[in-house]
Amino acid sequence: MKKSIRASAVAATLMVLAACQTTNPYTGQSEVSNTAIGGGLGAATGAVIGAIAGGESARVEGALVGAAAGGLIGGGIGNYMDQQEDMLRQQLRASGVSVTRNGNQIVLNMPNDVTFATNQVALSPRAMQVLTSVALVGKKFDKTRMNVLGHTDNVGNAQYNMQLSQQRAQVVSAYLINQGIPSYRIAAFGYGLTRPIASNATAQGRAQNRRVEIVLSPMQ
Repeated sequence: MKKSIRASAVAATLMVLAACQTTNPYTGQSEVSNTAIGGGLGAATGAVIGAIAGGESARVEGALVGAAAGGLIGGGIGNYMDQQEDMLRQQLRASGVSVTRNGNQIVLNMPNDVTFATNQVALSPRAMQVLTSVALVGKKFDKTRMNVLGHTDNVGNAQYNMQLSQQRAQVVSAYLINQGIPSYRIAAFGYGLTRPIASNATAQGRAQNRRVEIVLSPMQ
């Protein structure tokens, strides 16, 4: 029975992945979309559940039914995030903000030269333009949560940097709320110098560490 369940799960997953192979509009290469990955994982899970739920004679049929349901759930979330990612890339093209996909999360990295002047918590006009675009997408995709994360380099007092990063995250969050994003979908966190993405030993590295990230994920 275990072999049948495993084989059904694998077969269902491969069917979902094959059906969802697409051409990446940015690279022109054929690849499996994040929708397919989500659908494949959902299909595998659903297949196992369906097989277990069915009797001995119906285990393969149950696996395929479970795979279909799981694929729809996983694929639906993946497709939702795919569409959101595409719209964000269009809106933020040439803005200086990077858009990175990590599973069903989208990370917007806003470097400090886009957002705030040194030791300041007032948004720059450029930052307001970027955040207006982010809010436009956020209002369209209203099942998305936004975690706003403030970060600094290691120059100065650690406690001061922690407070500064928290204030900046709160300012960004407040602007998004003012643009029409419900407050229950947004949370602000300051991490100070504790989460560098580059070495603080160089000016270039410190510049990369001074940033605000907006992490978008599907609401549960």
